[in-house]
Amino acid sequence: MTKEITNEAIANFAADLDKHPGINIASRAAQQNGIYKASQNLQSKIDLEPTFSIEIDTGKPADQKQSGRCWMFSALNTMRHPLQKEYKVKDFELSQNYTNFWDKFEKSNWFFENVIATADKPLGDRKVSFLFATPQQDGGQWDMLCGLIEKYGIVPKAVYPETANATSSSALNDTLNTLLRKDGLALRAMINSGKTENEVTARKNEFLNDVFRVLVISLGMPPKKFDFEYKDDDGNYHREADLTPKEFFDKYVGMNLEDHVSIINSPTTDKPYHKVFSVEYLGNIVGGRQVRHMNLEISEMKDLIIQQLKGGEVVWFGSNVGKDSERQLGLLDTKIYQRDELFDIDMSMSKGDKLDSGESMMDHAMVITGVDLVEGKPTKWKIENSWGEKPGFKGYFVMSDTWFDAFVYQAVINRKFLSDTLKTEFDEGAKDPIQLLPWDPMGALAK
Repeated sequence: MTKEITNEAIANFAADLDKHPGINIASRAAQQNGIYKASQNLQSKIDLEPTFSIEIDTGKPADQKQSGRCWMFSALNTMRHPLQKEYKVKDFELSQNYTNFWDKFEKSNWFFENVIATADKPLGDRKVSFLFATPQQDGGQWDMLCGLIEKYGIVPKAVYPETANATSSSALNDTLNTLLRKDGLALRAMINSGKTENEVTARKNEFLNDVFRVLVISLGMPPKKFDFEYKDDDGNYHREADLTPKEFFDKYVGMNLEDHVSIINSPTTDKPYHKVFSVEYLGNIVGGRQVRHMNLEISEMKDLIIQQLKGGEVVWFGSNVGKDSERQLGLLDTKIYQRDELFDIDMSMSKGDKLDSGESMMDHAMVITGVDLVEGKPTKWKIENSWGEKPGFKGYFVMSDTWFDAFVYQAVINRKFLSDTLKTEFDEGAKDPIQLLPWDPMGALAK
C-alpha cells in the first residue's frame, strides 16, 4: 500500500527543525555559498601539505582537456617517466591521440561483434540495451590500453599530435555512436532475416570502413613508420629513421606489459578476496587482452603500492575522483566537506554499500608518485593527475589515506612486487576468471 505525504507529517518535519541547534547559521551559509563551500573544512589543506617521505620525480603533468581519456594519459605517463629519465628528455609525452584512434576503431568492431552475438535477443533485453546505450566512449581501463599497444605500438606525441576532436571529444563520440547504433540495427536485421555469416561479415566491414573514414578525418591518419628526432636535456641531437610504432615501443619504452597485474578492492559479498574477476562486454579488442582483476583487501593493496614506490616505479590507479575532492586546491580527503555537520545528518556508508547502491564507482585514473609514511604507515599520497598544471600543486594532487580507503578501487602492480602466493592465485584465477555482469561497478570505465 502506498502512503502519501500528509500535511500533518510536513508540520512535524517543520517542528523538528527547532531541535537542531545552529540551523539558521547553517542555512545562511549554505544558501549564500552553496553546500560544498559552506561545509568545507580548511583543516584538510593543513593536513595535506604536499611533503612526502617517498617521492618519484615525474615532471610536468599532461592535460587530457575536454576528453575522457584519463586512463590513457595515466597509463602512458607510467611509461614515459622512465623514458624521460633514461634518454634525458624532460616533459616528453607519448601520443595519447594515437591510442585514442585505435581504441575507437577497435571499440566499434567490439560493438558490432557483440551486437551480432546478441541478435537473437529482443532489443528490450537488458544486455542488448546495455550495448546500444553507449556503443563506444572515451573511457577505459589499464588492460584495454595494454591491448592497444600490444597490437599497434605507440608513437611520440610530436609524431601524432592532438586534434580538436581528440581534446574535445563530444562531437566525435556523438557522431560515432549515432553511426554505430544505425549500423548495429542493420546487422541485427540481416541476421534475423536469415542472411549468411559471410553476408553479415561483409556488411560489417563496410560499416567499419565508414568508421575508419570518420576517425581519419577527425583525428588524422596514424603513421605506419616515422622518424624519431629529439634533442636531449644536454642539447645533443638524436635521430632514428623508419621506426614502426611497435619498434618504437620495444626500444624506447620497453615495458613488459604482461608483468603488470590489475588488483581491485571491492569489499562486497559477491567478490571474495584473492579471486580473479572479469566483466562481461568489458573490453575493446576482439581477440585481444582480457580485462582481469584480482580482489585484495585495502591493506594488501597499499602494501604493494608502497613496495612499488620504494622500488622507484609509479603506480596507475583508478578511483572515484568526484567524491570528497576539491579540484582547484588539488585535495582528496573524506574530511574536506563536513556535510554531516552542516545538515546534522548521518551520511556515512561503508565502501561495500557505496558500490552496491551505485553511490560510488571508479570514474577516473591517475598515477601515484609518492607517499608520506609516518612510523611506517601512510598518511597521504602524491598524485599525478592529467588535468594540466592549473589545479592543485602545479597539476599534482594530495590524497589523504582515509580517502584512499574509501574511494580507491583499482591499482596496477608489477608482478615482481607480488608474493609467490599472490602470483599463483592470480595466474590460476586468470585462466578462468569469475564473470561479472556488464553493469557491475568493477566494469566502470575511467574517464
